[in-house]
Amino acid sequence: MIPAFFRKLIAVLSTAAAFAVLAPCAPAAAATDPTAEAVKGRFHERFPELEVGRVHRTPYGFYEVQVGMDMVYTDEQVSDVMQVQLVDAMTRRHVTRASLESLSNIAFDKLPLDLAIKQVKGNGKRKVAIFEDPNCGYCKQLRHTLQQVDDVTIYTFLYPILAADSADKSRAIWCSKDPAAAWDDWMLHGKMPAVSQCDAPVDKVLALGKQLMVSGTPTLYFENGTHTSGALPLAMLQARLDGQNTKE
Repeated sequence: MIPAFFRKLIAVLSTAAAFAVLAPCAPAAAATDPTAEAVKGRFHERFPELEVGRVHRTPYGFYEVQVGMDMVYTDEQVSDVMQVQLVDAMTRRHVTRASLESLSNIAFDKLPLDLAIKQVKGNGKRKVAIFEDPNCGYCKQLRHTLQQVDDVTIYTFLYPILAADSADKSRAIWCSKDPAAAWDDWMLHGKMPAVSQCDAPVDKVLALGKQLMVSGTPTLYFENGTHTSGALPLAMLQARLDGQNTKE
């Protein structure tokens, strides 16, 4: 089945002289040189209706171009465009997958933690940032697990992507007198605070999640720069908080 992005790209390229098609893939790494920036400009000129992100010159003779939540490859003149799953035949490295994962990485101290609810347990020396939806069952499961964890600072980004009322619930919790307590009351006990009005950063968090390609909740970011998704069991969560990279 052809991805929605690719159907759009085919429509855009329907009058082009040349077009190569392979398989769907992921966004690319950042543009780091003037040539890559020029490629980005040419791509935007040819396809102004597409959202062009980062561009990177590969060692394989072509360029990676991030287009929305996908990644395509092109030559320097943007005369041909390919959508592929790129694998280095010598090293067996999945280049496309690595590009996607790199877009999801961010140094912990670069996260806009002022947009998150902060909770400190014990000495708070370990840190984790979590993207959560108030209607997420796995997030609630993770919250129960976190009840068994001490000496941790938890930054919760309210990321309403699952249900029609997720944003309303997120705003009610953020605007409450004690957002941290309100979040636990809801996630652990099903008690929603009274509706309050304030400037909740819901749109900013949604934009941040899109930038980091957070597609599900819970998604956890750790101090050592790693991230993962899902309701981790206690032992694995403790290990990740201690900076250990464990297999899931």
